[in-house]
Amino acid sequence: MNRYFLELAYDGTNYHGWQVQPNASSVQALLDDALEKALREKVHVIGAGRTDTGVHASYFVAHFEVEQSIDNPDKVVHKVNRILPQDVVVSSLQKVAGDTHSRFNAIERTYKYFVHTTKNPFLRHYSYRPYYIPDFDLMNKAAEKLFDYIDFTSFSRLHTEVKTNNCKIVKARWEKEGDQWYFIISADRFLRNMVRAIVGTLFEVGRGKVSVDEFCQIIEAKDRGKAGSSAPGHALFLTDIVYPEELFVSKVKKREG
Repeated sequence: MNRYFLELAYDGTNYHGWQVQPNASSVQALLDDALEKALREKVHVIGAGRTDTGVHASYFVAHFEVEQSIDNPDKVVHKVNRILPQDVVVSSLQKVAGDTHSRFNAIERTYKYFVHTTKNPFLRHYSYRPYYIPDFDLMNKAAEKLFDYIDFTSFSRLHTEVKTNNCKIVKARWEKEGDQWYFIISADRFLRNMVRAIVGTLFEVGRGKVSVDEFCQIIEAKDRGKAGSSAPGHALFLTDIVYPEELFVSKVKKREG
């Protein structure tokens, strides 16, 4: 069998997340179907992670195995993109070693959550506008506390099948860009719903309902019921996934940087 990595991006508005679900549209199912039509072989794509309903990915990686050897990857990319709808695009297809895994070999992932504070019809589908103006400086003070912890049970969806709720966060900060703010967070792994739960709880800090000390107490409680509501999914983007260079070097990133 031959294993390949795909780089892609998608607008999650019309999908119930990445992962295949019964009676619901998903990016994974769409990609399986497009690759099967292009390669004329059964394909099962495995993603680097899974995004929730309505969440976007400006950069995503997945892998699949096929019996055939793909001699012209660019031609396959072209075929697949002709089959896929306009809200999903594949940017590269590269052969990798047979044991390289898009999920388990990833060493870092980055998300951005976008916020705007004044009415703007052109941002409403991909950015969240709270009904109050949050204190971003205070939210940054709370975000700094995330580095002091590794167990993020309080920000995890309940009843998930994971062995540990430990994550190592290496970046977490609100930054301003033009008329928008965004929260950027990077870690070795993320729990289901984790970023939206963190952002939603930071909003409680930003509106003065939760202090920085109370934010720490929420993390220490290891209880999802103590944290704030999850922020809406439409403003969240998976923006980067990093692999060891000896396993996978991205053509897309080389072109960009």
